[in-house]
Amino acid sequence: MKALITGASSGLGADMARILSEKGYDLILVARRKTRLAKLKSELKTNVQIIVTDVSSTFNCMDLYNQVKDENIDILINNAGFGDFGDFTETSIDKELDLIDTNIKGVHILTKLFLKDFAKRNRGYILNVASSAAFQAGPLMAAYYASKAYVLHLSEAIYEELRQIKSNIGISILCPGPVDTEFNKVAKVQFAIKSKKSYDVAQYAIEKMFQKKLIILPGFEMKASYFLVKFAPRKLVYRVAYKIQMRKEI
Repeated sequence: MKALITGASSGLGADMARILSEKGYDLILVARRKTRLAKLKSELKTNVQIIVTDVSSTFNCMDLYNQVKDENIDILINNAGFGDFGDFTETSIDKELDLIDTNIKGVHILTKLFLKDFAKRNRGYILNVASSAAFQAGPLMAAYYASKAYVLHLSEAIYEELRQIKSNIGISILCPGPVDTEFNKVAKVQFAIKSKKSYDVAQYAIEKMFQKKLIILPGFEMKASYFLVKFAPRKLVYRVAYKIQMRKEI
């Protein structure tokens, strides 16, 4: 049994690696920070291969797949991603394009390539890490929210395609609220509500992934907000989101 995890050097990715290793899975851990990956590898009980690469690059995603395509991977976890905060007229276009390449393009490429292999065997699990941000527009974090909406809708569409052919492959979308990771530092925000522990969210996500749950919402607050966003007037949701975002600014 083997799993590949992107964004594995810290946060949810690292904790998912710990949990899957405890369950007996060999791992392929992917991230940009070699030192962090090597430290994590030393903690784990199963066989671990580390690959240092940046999945924002199309070439790197293709190269990553070609390196591991014969490894009979059972689980793909697309966890790499980051956010950015600020008025759309003032945020860095270079950072936003890097965000789009990481959060959207990297997830798209790896999901497609590994899903084709899973389809040949009619088994496997894909866990795409999105966010509660995927359910609405996010003023002051416009690009991030939009990128996670892409991950959500892409995965939902694939889910239905698989369901129609009665496939044994599971695809799940993790949509957490605030999690205690390095996300805040990179996005330059401070969440107004208490963050959940990364390990707890990772554990819940892995459990629900194996149950082939489509949308994974850790915690009552996220479940409640999901239903509120679905039924509230959209312009009201935008106004509320803006006020919440303003409280995040560091």
